Amino acid sequence: QLHQLRGRVGRGKNESFCILVTAKDISDIAGERMGVMSQTNDGFVIAEEDLRLRGSGEFFGTRQSGMPDLKFANLLTDQKIIEIARKDAFAIIQRDPHLRLPENDIIRERFKDKFVDKFQMPNIA
Repeated sequence: QLHQLRGRVGRGKNESFCILVTAKDISDIAGERMGVMSQTNDGFVIAEEDLRLRGSGEFFGTRQSGMPDLKFANLLTDQKIIEIARKDAFAIIQRDPHLRLPENDIIRERFKDKFVDKFQMPNIA
Protein backbone atom coordinates (compact mmCIF):
# COMPACT_ATOMS: atom_id res chain seq x y z
CA GLN A 1 0.00 0.00 0.00
CA LEU A 2 1.48 3.25 -1.15
CA HIS A 3 0.38 5.37 1.80
CA GLN A 4 2.10 2.96 4.20
CA LEU A 5 5.38 3.29 2.32
CA ARG A 6 5.03 7.07 2.32
CA GLY A 7 4.32 7.05 6.07
CA ARG A 8 7.56 5.23 6.81
CA VAL A 9 9.79 7.71 5.01
CA GLY A 10 10.78 10.90 6.78
CA ARG A 11 9.52 10.20 10.27
CA GLY A 12 12.47 11.85 11.96
CA LYS A 13 13.44 15.48 12.27
CA ASN A 14 16.02 15.30 9.46
CA GLU A 15 15.30 15.71 5.77
CA SER A 16 14.60 12.38 4.11
CA PHE A 17 14.40 10.97 0.61
CA CYS A 18 12.52 8.12 -1.01
CA ILE A 19 14.09 6.74 -4.17
CA LEU A 20 11.67 4.73 -6.28
CA VAL A 21 13.25 2.14 -8.56
CA THR A 22 11.28 0.02 -11.03
CA ALA A 23 11.94 -2.41 -13.81
CA LYS A 24 12.21 -0.90 -17.28
CA ASP A 25 8.83 -2.27 -18.35
CA ILE A 26 6.07 -1.87 -15.77
CA SER A 27 2.30 -2.16 -16.00
CA ASP A 28 0.08 0.87 -16.50
CA ILE A 29 -1.16 0.59 -12.91
CA ALA A 30 2.39 0.40 -11.56
CA GLY A 31 3.19 3.49 -13.62
CA GLU A 32 0.22 5.31 -12.12
CA ARG A 33 1.37 4.32 -8.63
CA MET A 34 4.86 5.64 -9.29
CA GLY A 35 3.36 8.85 -10.66
CA VAL A 36 1.32 9.41 -7.51
CA MET A 37 4.32 8.77 -5.28
CA SER A 38 6.48 11.21 -7.23
CA GLN A 39 3.86 13.98 -7.54
CA THR A 40 2.78 14.39 -3.92
CA ASN A 41 3.83 13.72 -0.36
CA ASP A 42 0.26 14.12 0.95
CA GLY A 43 -0.57 10.80 2.60
CA PHE A 44 -4.32 11.28 2.15
CA VAL A 45 -3.98 11.87 -1.59
CA ILE A 46 -1.72 8.83 -1.89
CA ALA A 47 -4.13 6.66 0.14
CA GLU A 48 -7.14 7.71 -1.96
CA GLU A 49 -5.32 7.02 -5.21
CA ASP A 50 -4.07 3.69 -3.87
CA LEU A 51 -7.66 2.77 -2.94
CA ARG A 52 -8.83 3.70 -6.43
CA LEU A 53 -6.11 1.64 -8.12
CA ARG A 54 -5.95 -1.34 -5.78
CA GLY A 55 -9.51 -1.65 -4.54
CA SER A 56 -10.56 -1.84 -0.93
CA GLY A 57 -10.34 -5.56 -0.20
CA GLU A 58 -12.65 -7.83 1.72
CA PHE A 59 -14.61 -6.64 4.74
CA PHE A 60 -14.11 -10.00 6.47
CA GLY A 61 -11.37 -12.31 5.34
CA THR A 62 -7.70 -12.69 4.66
CA ARG A 63 -7.28 -10.91 1.30
CA GLN A 64 -6.16 -7.31 1.36
CA SER A 65 -6.87 -6.44 -2.23
CA GLY A 66 -9.81 -6.67 -4.58
CA MET A 67 -13.29 -5.26 -4.41
CA PRO A 68 -15.57 -5.76 -1.41
CA ASP A 69 -19.21 -6.83 -1.53
CA LEU A 70 -20.45 -3.23 -1.52
CA LYS A 71 -23.27 -2.92 -4.03
CA PHE A 72 -24.66 0.53 -3.32
CA ALA A 73 -21.70 2.69 -2.38
CA ASN A 74 -18.35 3.76 -3.72
CA LEU A 75 -15.80 4.26 -0.93
CA LEU A 76 -14.25 7.22 -2.73
CA THR A 77 -17.27 9.15 -3.99
CA ASP A 78 -19.91 8.31 -1.37
CA GLN A 79 -17.99 9.25 1.78
CA LYS A 80 -20.70 11.53 3.17
CA ILE A 81 -23.50 8.94 3.01
CA ILE A 82 -21.13 6.26 4.30
CA GLU A 83 -20.36 8.45 7.34
CA ILE A 84 -24.10 8.92 8.00
CA ALA A 85 -24.68 5.16 7.70
CA ARG A 86 -21.75 4.52 10.03
CA LYS A 87 -23.18 6.84 12.70
CA ASP A 88 -26.59 5.16 12.36
CA ALA A 89 -25.01 1.71 12.66
CA PHE A 90 -23.13 2.68 15.82
CA ALA A 91 -26.34 4.10 17.31
CA ILE A 92 -28.20 0.85 16.61
CA ILE A 93 -25.44 -1.26 18.17
CA GLN A 94 -25.22 1.02 21.19
CA ARG A 95 -28.98 0.60 21.80
CA ASP A 96 -29.10 -3.11 20.93
CA PRO A 97 -25.61 -4.72 20.89
CA HIS A 98 -26.93 -8.22 20.11
CA LEU A 99 -29.63 -7.05 17.69
CA ARG A 100 -32.36 -8.73 19.74
CA LEU A 101 -35.00 -6.01 19.54
CA PRO A 102 -37.80 -6.82 17.07
CA GLU A 103 -37.04 -3.66 15.10
CA ASN A 104 -33.56 -5.06 14.37
CA ASP A 105 -34.62 -8.57 13.30
CA ILE A 106 -34.03 -7.85 9.63
CA ILE A 107 -30.55 -6.46 10.30
CA ARG A 108 -29.60 -9.52 12.37
CA GLU A 109 -30.91 -11.94 9.73
CA ARG A 110 -29.23 -10.14 6.83
CA PHE A 111 -25.95 -10.00 8.75
CA LYS A 112 -26.13 -13.72 9.50
CA ASP A 113 -27.03 -14.61 5.90
CA LYS A 114 -24.26 -12.47 4.48
CA PHE A 115 -21.38 -12.99 6.90
CA VAL A 116 -21.79 -16.15 8.99
CA ASP A 117 -19.44 -18.15 6.74
CA LYS A 118 -16.86 -15.34 6.78
CA PHE A 119 -16.14 -15.80 10.49
CA GLN A 120 -13.90 -18.82 9.97
CA MET A 121 -11.15 -17.54 12.23
CA PRO A 122 -8.63 -20.34 11.45
CA ASN A 123 -8.27 -18.77 7.98
CA ILE A 124 -6.89 -15.55 9.45
CA ALA A 125 -3.20 -15.62 10.28
